[in-house]
Amino acid sequence: MYRLSDHAKALRSIAETHVKSFYQGEISDALVDYSKKTGGYFTPEDLAEYKPQWVTPISINYRGYDVWEIPPNGQGLCALMALNILKGFEFAPDSFGTAKTLHLQMEAMKLAFADAAKHIAEPEYMVYKIEDLLTDSYAAERRKLINETALEPFPGTPQKGGTVYFAAADGDGNMISMIQSNYAGFGSGLVVPGWGVALHNRAANFTLEKGHVNEIAGGKRPYHTIIPGFLTKDGKPVGPFGVMGGFMQPQGHMQVIMNSLDFQMNPQTALDAPRFCWKQGKKIDIERSIDTGVYADLCKRGHDLTLIDLNTANPFGRGQIIWKTEAGTLCGGTEPRGDGCMYGY
Repeated sequence: MYRLSDHAKALRSIAETHVKSFYQGEISDALVDYSKKTGGYFTPEDLAEYKPQWVTPISINYRGYDVWEIPPNGQGLCALMALNILKGFEFAPDSFGTAKTLHLQMEAMKLAFADAAKHIAEPEYMVYKIEDLLTDSYAAERRKLINETALEPFPGTPQKGGTVYFAAADGDGNMISMIQSNYAGFGSGLVVPGWGVALHNRAANFTLEKGHVNEIAGGKRPYHTIIPGFLTKDGKPVGPFGVMGGFMQPQGHMQVIMNSLDFQMNPQTALDAPRFCWKQGKKIDIERSIDTGVYADLCKRGHDLTLIDLNTANPFGRGQIIWKTEAGTLCGGTEPRGDGCMYGY
């Protein structure tokens, strides 16, 4: 048995003070002091002035379902841009895993990531509005760039106008899509002495490029990766879904949503299905279980593929899904690539 006594002390203090000690009390004092000693820049005002945000989710309609994501500064917009491009193509239920399907998915994902890197930041710093990036006309312009060979992705110009995920649902209709992360493993690797509070390293996703919408600045949040997802149809909840794994997350969202809606897979099959992960340029990791003929076809199209053995590495994320069927039954799936389980109670 392992005892996290410092962590327990922090949780007890947070509970007894109704969170105040973390932002204006003994924990915040220790955090600021440790930050100064380790070269950080936290001040008491940074913590005291913090306020959580209640945001309005963003969505697109895909195959008659509304796919919902958290808005920027997160990358949920990236998943929606990719799906918006892909909804202009037809995919038969039996077309999963074909070279044509994978090629279109890869190209759409690359174009969405290029736009995300250029345009996503805190909403008040973004040059283009979220709705500008999600218009059907802009998706059509990006879709025109996709041909039979792999492209080198670049951002477009729209017209102005260490992660844990869990999903839960109950018989009363309540559903939760929840994700939390310190980013790279244990984040910064720094833990506030005596309190067990690990400091994250989300600022790693800022850029130092002058004038960029995501340029590092005080009082500003960076472009980040954590994105819980949700699916509805005709205004009614279908259920929560999510895929952990840094910049794999929007790629995982796009792939499991298409598995569910285009290829008619149940939640577990949608998560079990082989995945790919775009890295940069034309470089893409893909699971070794890919058909050899499909692999050869994709290479001929110009994709620089790396076969990944899941026994040695896993860049493909780890996800969970709960869907509510038309009969009102809850149906869930859990990720085979990592620790996870489904519980009914």
